[in-house]
Order: sequence, then C-alpha cells, then structure tokens
Amino acid sequence: MGLFSFIKEAGEKLFGVGEAKAAQEVAKAAPTPVNLEAANKAAAAAIADYVAKMNLTAEGLTIGFDATSSTVIVQGMADTQETKEKILLCCGNVAGVENVQDQLGVIQAEAEPQFYTVVRGDTLSKIAKEYYGNANAYMGIFEANKPMLSSPDKIYPGQMLRIPPQ
Repeated sequence: MGLFSFIKEAGEKLFGVGEAKAAQEVAKAAPTPVNLEAANKAAAAAIADYVAKMNLTAEGLTIGFDATSSTVIVQGMADTQETKEKILLCCGNVAGVENVQDQLGVIQAEAEPQFYTVVRGDTLSKIAKEYYGNANAYMGIFEANKPMLSSPDKIYPGQMLRIPPQ
C-alpha cells in the first residue's frame, strides 16, 4: 500500500472521449463542486472500464479519481500480487494521472517485483539486459505486463512497467 507516481502526460488517453470529456468540459466552463464531482466520477468510470477491458478484477474493486491532485484511488482485494500490480499500472498509465494511491490488498502474497519507467531509446531487450543480465529474457517482462502491452515492440517513454523477479 502506498502512493505510486507516474508521468502525467504519458499513457492511454481515456479522458478525451465520451462522458469523461463531456464532464471535464462542463467542469472547466463552470467549476462548481457538483460539476467537479461529476467530472471525477466520469474519469474514475473511464479508468474502471479500461481496467475491466484488460480483464483485471479484484474483489470489491473501487476506483476513484481526484482531478485536483491528478490521483487515482484504488481499493479492493486482488487474488495475487501480479493482478494487484497490473491494476495499479492500468490506473497509472493513463494520460492525466500523476499518482495512484494503492489501497489494494492481496489474498495470495508473493515477492514484489521492481518497477521501471521507460525512457526514450529503451527496448524490452535493453531493460532485460539491465535487470537480468540477458537481453533475451525480455519476454518475461512482456508477459508480466500483458495485457497492457500488446507487443514487445510497443512501449513508450513515460510508461511504467513491472519487472518481475527472474
């Protein structure tokens, strides 16, 4: 449990479409407490939909968003440490999110992996060489970040990745 920091400008663009976009525009035009709360709820729903689209679930999973601090609040109980971390990464790798407040528990505890923020020029092979001493071990990193990664070649600067123990 804790607070994870992300690069606010990097990630999935979930807030620029649908209800989240409409709610943001209303909140900008008339920043009343009611409009801000509606925008936060719409943003939280967009993030929750994205997590569900990735087929990630947790018992009692609730996702909230606070636009004033660009923070996602995640609560619930995940089956495994891996599922917990993937949910946190889904929530944080969204454009407009700067922090994720982790209030997720884990039913089946296991060793925590490291996290790595991608920089320009990185490849999964380069990251695997740095962490494991073997560039060919990149598939372990790719598998640990599925379904957020659809291909080992599709990573971007600012994206945070799980680096599981080898």
